[in-house]
Amino acid sequence: MTPKLRFAPSPTGRLHVGNIRTALLNWLFARQQGGQMLLRIDDTDLERSTKAFEEGIETDLRWLGLDWDERAQQSTRFASYDAAAEKLKAAGLLYPCYETEEDLERKRRIAQSRNKPPVYDRAALSLTDADRAALEAEGRKAHWRYKLSGKRVEWTDLVRGPQSIDTTSLSDPVLIRADGAYLYTLPSVVDDIEYKITHIVRGEDHVTNTGVQAEIFEALGAKLPIFGHFPLLVGADGEALSKRLGSLSAQMLRDDGFETVAILSHLAKLGTSDPVEARSDFATLAAEFSYGKIGRAPARFDPEELKRVNAAVLHAMPYDAVKDRLAAFGADLGETFWNTVRANLVLLPDVAAWVKVIAGPITPVIADAGFAEAALSVLPKGPYDATSWGAFVDAVKGKTGAKGKGLFMPLRQALTAMDHGPEMAPLFALIGEEKARARLSGQAA
Repeated sequence: MTPKLRFAPSPTGRLHVGNIRTALLNWLFARQQGGQMLLRIDDTDLERSTKAFEEGIETDLRWLGLDWDERAQQSTRFASYDAAAEKLKAAGLLYPCYETEEDLERKRRIAQSRNKPPVYDRAALSLTDADRAALEAEGRKAHWRYKLSGKRVEWTDLVRGPQSIDTTSLSDPVLIRADGAYLYTLPSVVDDIEYKITHIVRGEDHVTNTGVQAEIFEALGAKLPIFGHFPLLVGADGEALSKRLGSLSAQMLRDDGFETVAILSHLAKLGTSDPVEARSDFATLAAEFSYGKIGRAPARFDPEELKRVNAAVLHAMPYDAVKDRLAAFGADLGETFWNTVRANLVLLPDVAAWVKVIAGPITPVIADAGFAEAALSVLPKGPYDATSWGAFVDAVKGKTGAKGKGLFMPLRQALTAMDHGPEMAPLFALIGEEKARARLSGQAA
């Protein structure tokens, strides 16, 4: 069996890290197994779905490198959903109900007062044709519920192992609202059948949905796909990410300068038995991937850990992989510059500060004018190379008697306006005599 998986976002917002992880955990398996990936735009909610969000989702996926082999759009497929609904109605499995939200809330309160689960009582099944006609004459419109079998639905989950749902514990789900709009459940099953999806991998908040959808698959004469349900992301503090996802969108991660391979490395390893470490390419991530490695505990997403992974990616990144992007941060100062500063970067935009140190202007930090004047008096003539810094430091030491931090820190501050950074020997050669002379003189250069 050639695997076929799907990612099914709703175009009601931009992708966030939770969406990205869902897409990734499907994409990695599909690519590892030589399978196919379907992008399905779940836009049956015509009021909230927008073309702008749809295009934004595709832009984000392309930026991340999560490609797809086939595309589907639910808003173009209502004829298929209508046909499935008619088949279920004919089988007596989809039945009309007329309760209002107030009616249903009253029933829930009564059930809870009697210590019973708030499961729909199927009162609509006892309505006669005359009853329904009378309700419709009052202006009520039917919503349609699926009649569950009351059996236990069982499957072996890719992540959770053996699972079962007792459908007697569930209310018959509403598949079609009173305004005729389809809810998620039926269109999703119809699409999974017609697009021949073999594996459905999603968050564990869909476990109960699987119990319902499994019965609909069977009622529509289809084979049940293989299911996998992974734990949801939580913050570093263990709290749900739902209130913070707006600040963790793909668009914002891109704007902040995160590397795609760092984002995907982090999310692929998060909550698994593998260490959360950077991988150099997507092929390695796919080769190492296994649903069996995903743990049952919630996966903790920590932006600081993502920064650590991103820094590791940059520290190992060769010049050829980044040279076309350096100009966006002020200048491309060459391979020596990149190799000198990359170990001090967390995000690529951090390179702008080091471009400024080399190209200027910066305002030097001169804590001791006498020390700077002495250093200036022994500053060698250019051009400088990798040996020039050592000779200069020795000369300053001999002139001032300073040593250790008292020698190196004032020189770094005067030449870079910073207290820390890359090794000074290559920086000194890149700064050059002209700027070094001006900065030791206290001038912005």
